[in-house]
Amino acid sequence: MWDYTEKVKDHFFNPRNAGELKEANAVGEIGSISCGDALRLQLKVDPNNDIILDARFQTFGCGSAIASSSALTEMIKGKTLDEALQVSNQDIADFLDGLPPEKMHCSVMGREALQAAIANYRGETFHDDHEEGELVCKCFAIDSKLIEDVVRANQLTTVEQVTHYTKAGGACATCHEKIENLITKVLAKVEAAPAPEAPAFVVRPQPSGKLARLKKIEAVIETIRPMLQNDHGDIELVDVDDMHIFVKLLGGCVGCQMEKMTLAGIEQKLRIELGEPIQLVPVSDWG
Repeated sequence: MWDYTEKVKDHFFNPRNAGELKEANAVGEIGSISCGDALRLQLKVDPNNDIILDARFQTFGCGSAIASSSALTEMIKGKTLDEALQVSNQDIADFLDGLPPEKMHCSVMGREALQAAIANYRGETFHDDHEEGELVCKCFAIDSKLIEDVVRANQLTTVEQVTHYTKAGGACATCHEKIENLITKVLAKVEAAPAPEAPAFVVRPQPSGKLARLKKIEAVIETIRPMLQNDHGDIELVDVDDMHIFVKLLGGCVGCQMEKMTLAGIEQKLRIELGEPIQLVPVSDWG
């Protein structure tokens, strides 16, 4: 469904530092299984110089969550706690040669787990639920403080970007207006002019003829299918009607809590490849 770098694949299939660290003296826990992602980060810190001697993780989540956690543990070993705190979620993504936009929330989760573990070691309280923030997204329990922090740190400008980084708004659209208001609030405080919104799609030369266009759509779908099949799912192209592309999700993809995000990712890939503002329609919605 998404294009993963070789480093992401490597850290997913061969995760470093996975498992329990019995000698840990710092533990940070972020997320919850009910929301789809959870991470437990354990550190062994030298009390004489605050250097991280070892780091291990246990995670419940997708391949990007595993890869991000693996990368984080590699990045922070040998650093002092203050040096480790300088590691941003973008640094984690860069270490992996990039993450798909839809998976940036995995690097954010790693960054928060690190902050929580260091706070735990120092005897401080880390408010992983951002108690001072208003609950914005009830589907994924995301509050205003987290959204504001991520918007500010990553210079986000759209609801779609916030969804990619936090999952907020990814299940239903009832919180989109609140997210937009938070984006406006944060950007209003930034002295520099906010970056313009990225275009919804990249204009590319169009294939000549309907048959060529159909073949291109089929080719894109075929590149996505193996990744869905790895998770016991699949996708089938049903019909194409001008700007509407009708598909059917199969197997493990049916009823998955990430179904809407999966469809959104496929739609975005088709838009980029075709250079057209197409709309992906599941056959269950096709009346």
